[in-house]
Parts: sequence; C-alpha cells; structure tokens
Amino acid sequence: MRTDPSETGGLFVGRRPGTAPVRFRALPQWGSRLRQRADGTLANLLLGAMVLVSLLFWGPIPILCLWIGSQVDYLTGSVSLGILVAFLAVVGALFGALAILTRIDAAWMLVRRAAGHDQRKGALGRVFATAAIIGVSLFLLWFLVIHGPGSTVVSGQSGG
Repeated sequence: MRTDPSETGGLFVGRRPGTAPVRFRALPQWGSRLRQRADGTLANLLLGAMVLVSLLFWGPIPILCLWIGSQVDYLTGSVSLGILVAFLAVVGALFGALAILTRIDAAWMLVRRAAGHDQRKGALGRVFATAAIIGVSLFLLWFLVIHGPGSTVVSGQSGG
C-alpha cells in the first residue's frame, strides 16, 4: 500500500476521485521533427506570455485600477466610492489575470508535451515567483534610490 501524499491525493488513506496517476494505453506517437520544433516555439511564446502577464501584477494593473477609481471620484464627487471601486477593480483584475495565467500554464504544459518533453508540472509558480522578485526589486530601487527618502539629487528634495 502506498502512503505518499502525492500519490494518494492528500493525507488521507484512500484516494480522492480524479487524483489517480495518468496511465496511457500505449505510448503516444510523436509528430515529425518540424512539428516538434513548431510546438517548442509555441511553448516558448506561451512562456513569454506568462512572464508578461505576471509582470502586469507589479504596476499596470494597480495603476489602471487607481485611475478607474479616480474617474469614479471625479464623476460622482465621492472619494469613498472611488476608493471602493478602485479596490473592487484591483481585486477583480488580479484574480482575472491569475485565471488567465492558469489557462496559459495548462496550454504550455500540453504544448511542451506535444514538443516531445515529459512535462508533468507547470511553470506558473516559478514564473510568478521570478516576476515577484523582479517587481519588488524594481519597486525598492525606485522607492529608495530614484524617488524615495534616500534621494535628494533626483527627486528635488533639497536639504536647505
């Protein structure tokens, strides 16, 4: 009896429905060399799209949602409504982008398999973590060096 949680679908003794390992009746037939190369190129394009969407989390999406909130504030004259709309917009946009990322990741795994790679796990975790490290690093550079409290040369904050 196997008790590894990755094989049993969790910490339970029995297996949950739909968590059995994938078993093929026969090995799938590979496409031609040209087809595998085209699939590999498509997989790289999908990976690039995942990187781009992941980087949207660190600037464009929040800025767009703040702009939407400011427009609501301007049109209604209610700051509270503008903040509420901006908050709801950022939550919806971030969860929507995350849903798009999971679909791209699933497509990436399928295309990688078609290209001849034994791809069992997606790259979303690694891509998102790398984008987070890049995003935080760029923000800290901007905040501490370019515009933040540490710069008196660039931001116009003179000491006297």
